[in-house]
Amino acid sequence: MSASYHIRAWQGVAPRSGARVYIDPQAMVLGDVELGDDCSVWPMAVIRGDMHRIRLGQRVSVQDGSVLHITHASDFNPEGYPLTVGDDVTIGHKAILHGCTLGSRILVGMGAMVMDGARVDDEVIVAAGAVVTPGKHLESGYVYAGNPARQLRPLKEAERAFFTYTAGNYVTLKNEYLKVSAD
Repeated sequence: MSASYHIRAWQGVAPRSGARVYIDPQAMVLGDVELGDDCSVWPMAVIRGDMHRIRLGQRVSVQDGSVLHITHASDFNPEGYPLTVGDDVTIGHKAILHGCTLGSRILVGMGAMVMDGARVDDEVIVAAGAVVTPGKHLESGYVYAGNPARQLRPLKEAERAFFTYTAGNYVTLKNEYLKVSAD
């Protein structure tokens, strides 16, 4: 990952990435951030690891306008909350992830929010516009929707298959972007 204005260090800690990562020139990745292999960060997304760490697994797609941030350590929260995301996760347009933990094979819908200390297990859909309140735990195998987010129904088999399909689709797309930018 080459240094530039949109990918930059904070207090001596620079973002790090695995192989074949695409970060759009109109995105911002700052500070203590690690991106796994085949991640993509699309226009106007912000991943800001300035007061705690952010770790994204492999094949994570951060869609346009999304904000990924942390909760700093303080007297009110001595450990703070880092942001951790597993593998094969699609983060929809304008989603907000703040100091939370997401497992693998998750779809975070457009405009959804997952707040401080929330935990989302593997194989979950957080529906568009859902608000996962601080400290909430979303169990594996369900769709969650609403404000506050509530368990809506069990996942269908086609939805389970969609997690790796959509992650793979964004890997293919970001590879096309990487190819064009290399030409």
